[in-house]
Amino acid sequence: MAAAYPVPGSSGEFGESGVARFNELPAEEARELLHACCDVPAWVEAVLCGRPYADRRRLLEHADLAARRLTPTEVDRALAAHPRIGDLPADSGRESSWSRGEQRGVERDEASLRQLKEVNLDYERRFGRVFLICAAGMTSAQILDAARARLGHDEATERRVVAEELRKIALLRVERVLDG
Repeated sequence: MAAAYPVPGSSGEFGESGVARFNELPAEEARELLHACCDVPAWVEAVLCGRPYADRRRLLEHADLAARRLTPTEVDRALAAHPRIGDLPADSGRESSWSRGEQRGVERDEASLRQLKEVNLDYERRFGRVFLICAAGMTSAQILDAARARLGHDEATERRVVAEELRKIALLRVERVLDG
């Protein structure tokens, strides 16, 4: 069965030891790791309760399915844990470190940061929430183009896009947990 989500390494050719480690973690430690992937208790518990996983693919499929079931309220909760695109979190926690890595392609020059700030504010005025995008591998120009395009969405369409972006971020972070 092909993966229904874009995640590197999901064919299972590496990282099975990461699945074994994840399966063996005490529940509280696994819960903490999963909260850093997606700060939604129902998602965390769904993934946690699926243990033990036979392999990487099954864990990622389970996490994917749980992410697809998030309610709008749960998505909004998760957004509160994400910084504005272009803003790098100052703390040294796992989630902040992942966020900095995911935004690695964002140019840090004054003009790029100003444009990102402007589009973030436009988006927040339009939709009342932080602009969320799975920025891994994207440049500032690509992020700006996506944000500007999404400003034209209606509320229902944008909610679906945000949920999809959150799902991609969560799965990318689960991959990081497995890769240690």
